Amino acid sequence: MGRLSSRRDMLGWLGMLGAGTALGAWSGRAGARPEPGRPNIIFIMSDDHAAHAIGCYGSRINKTPNIDRIAREGLRLDNCLCTNAICGPSRACILTGKYSHLNGFKTNNDKFDGSQPTFPKMLQAAGYKTAMIGKWHLVSDPTGFDYWNVLPGQGAYIDPVMIELGRKEKRSGYVTDLITDSAIEFIQKRDKAAPFCLMCHHKAPHRNWIPDAKHGDMYEKEDIPEPDTFKDDYANRSRAAAEATMRVNRDLTPEDLKESPPDGLEGDALAHWKYERYIKDYLRVIASVDDNVGRLLDFLDKEGLADNTLVIYTSDQGFYLGDHGWFDKRFMYEESLRMPFLARFPGVIAPGTVNGDMVLNVDFAPTFLEVAGVKAPDDMQGRSFLSTLRGTTPKDWRTAMYYQYYEFPQPHHVYPHYGVCTEGYKLIHYYLPGKIDEWELIDRKKDPKELRSVYDDPAYADTVKQLKGQIAGFRKELRVPDETA
Repeated sequence: MGRLSSRRDMLGWLGMLGAGTALGAWSGRAGARPEPGRPNIIFIMSDDHAAHAIGCYGSRINKTPNIDRIAREGLRLDNCLCTNAICGPSRACILTGKYSHLNGFKTNNDKFDGSQPTFPKMLQAAGYKTAMIGKWHLVSDPTGFDYWNVLPGQGAYIDPVMIELGRKEKRSGYVTDLITDSAIEFIQKRDKAAPFCLMCHHKAPHRNWIPDAKHGDMYEKEDIPEPDTFKDDYANRSRAAAEATMRVNRDLTPEDLKESPPDGLEGDALAHWKYERYIKDYLRVIASVDDNVGRLLDFLDKEGLADNTLVIYTSDQGFYLGDHGWFDKRFMYEESLRMPFLARFPGVIAPGTVNGDMVLNVDFAPTFLEVAGVKAPDDMQGRSFLSTLRGTTPKDWRTAMYYQYYEFPQPHHVYPHYGVCTEGYKLIHYYLPGKIDEWELIDRKKDPKELRSVYDDPAYADTVKQLKGQIAGFRKELRVPDETA
């Protein structure tokens, strides 16, 4: 495949796509020849990396210079949201462009149906060479990839077993380094006559946060500040928040903390000690991810691939970094709902771009397809945001989104819930027959820390009515079955 000779060529390519030209459109035929100059796609995704632990998102607790480089040389999305904030289900939404109830993977206890259409299959059929390396977490074997080398389940941080094209082998080293090694090796050995799509998916910073030797003492002499909501008492909201078992001060295990607390600590002092143990290891494993993102970016520069490659950095959802006193994710509250999303696409994305459009994880698949000149199937529920990456927001772009979480009771006793999120409000319904039927309304402008529900406040009665109408509309449009009765 001939590389684009200049950024002007790349702009011309994307301009033709934007004008509706069917260059490279997927014909549905295996082995379709790639169009000259189609861009490569490198999709880097970490696990449980909260946006507020990334420098370019304003982190006050760590620095991520290599991840920040993607934002500096490209774009930062400030309103990228997850439709089901848990590892496997988010990955299934990303692959299929469909919500959990339609792709069939609603909880981590499910098994992904690999026979269904996914964006890697469509890219592969259109002539792309496709690879999946790292955390898969969908139980069934990957499909739609020319090469795959994945962790079984969550995988291990140190000397992990990896499954390469069905063959298990224990690898020696640190998992984040090994995943990057394999990603670079795939690019080196690829068929250079075809464009490629590489999914480089890190285990880190997933629990139980084991750092490598290089970063093992990082932050050792620092005191990481607690978030403002660390001592949230869960009053004035649904009992769902109070009953969740993911509190830093109570629910972290000895495996998480890796040592016993000093004698005599209790109350707030003990809670702070546990927070420091948790957050420092979390940030240490992120430091390794950041180093390896830099290593991959430098490799692209060295190989002359940077100008013809879309690079994405994201996470499968957000995470609580002591916010509301929690670790983990699941709830529709801001810290787990919000995903980081950074993209670099020279000649297409203007450096230093910041955008606030509401983008969802189900939008990734149609976007990757449009970048490659492949038509997305009509039944994909997401929508391409390539125009947003290029600096133009469609006039009919969404201003609200639908969320639904299903997994209960284990491992953190977070009740199933669904809701709508708009610029000004979140309306959330916690449901489980015989156990809970409660609503929360969050005024996002007056209560950005999400500490108080105003659902029963008469002043918000009209807002509740309007938002319930939006939920009903979303459920009908998205074909969501009724599971609340």
